[in-house]
Amino acid sequence: MKAEPGKTKIGFIGLGIMGAPMAKHLLKAGFSLKVYNRSDRPRVDEVVSAGGIRVSSPRDAADGSDVIISIVTDTPDMEAVICGEDGAIHGAMSGSIVIDMSTVSPKSTQDVAERLRGSGVAMLDAPVSGGDVGAINGTLSIMVGGDPKIFEECLPIFEAMGSNINLIGPNGAGQTTKLCNQIAVAGANLAMAEALMLAATSDLDVDKVIAAISGGAAGSWQLSNLGPRIIEGDFAPGFMVHLQQKDLKLVLQAANDVKLALPGVSLVHQYFNIVERAGCSEEGTQALIKAYENQAGKEARVRA
Repeated sequence: MKAEPGKTKIGFIGLGIMGAPMAKHLLKAGFSLKVYNRSDRPRVDEVVSAGGIRVSSPRDAADGSDVIISIVTDTPDMEAVICGEDGAIHGAMSGSIVIDMSTVSPKSTQDVAERLRGSGVAMLDAPVSGGDVGAINGTLSIMVGGDPKIFEECLPIFEAMGSNINLIGPNGAGQTTKLCNQIAVAGANLAMAEALMLAATSDLDVDKVIAAISGGAAGSWQLSNLGPRIIEGDFAPGFMVHLQQKDLKLVLQAANDVKLALPGVSLVHQYFNIVERAGCSEEGTQALIKAYENQAGKEARVRA
């Protein structure tokens, strides 16, 4: 049966930078939510104030829910909140659906989907792209893997959180597509950092350079959204460096599984290592510019 606001009950696990605004969009759309987060943060209170019902475990979030959504940090976290000792699988009723919107290992996703099927629970892997801005605005890109019938049933849920929603293939396909997305994102970030540093070290007005090149073939989301943040010296995270590194490791692991060389990804990963070594792991991915600033002995932050 197709998900319907006011009728479909959702258990939501993970209220971080991405999860909290996504949960609030579901509440705004009229879905009822039971919510769980591993730590007690102000964002949890915000979701509860918006109408979410706080529970004490993933099992409790799944109990009585038609759909259980998880969006957590890494593969072991996803495995724990779904299949762990107090995981959602132990509270999920037969016929319910788990939607994992984390960015995790495609192979682990397939293993978890198989285990859920053994309990009569369907699974969609549906990682997202668009950062905190997309989560707040409800304009996320959502890449889905799973059964087409289950996807159609859950489409109203996805539409409450995103604007570009695509079913790619069976379980694991959503996660692999997200890794492809991360390759393109990381490459664009690297290109932006190099372009802005050449401008800065050539004593150009970096602001004017961004305005000149962002409207043509060089334009990208990174240049239009992260470029101005760099100029302002704003390194607050929409997506943290250590999470980008986690994703790049997943990319390299997946590439290794199919014996594929991805030298560009390896290069970005190494440059982010420099950023992490400088103590910037929890800054936004625009902090990649700092690796180049350190090398050049000059900042691109003209209004910092």
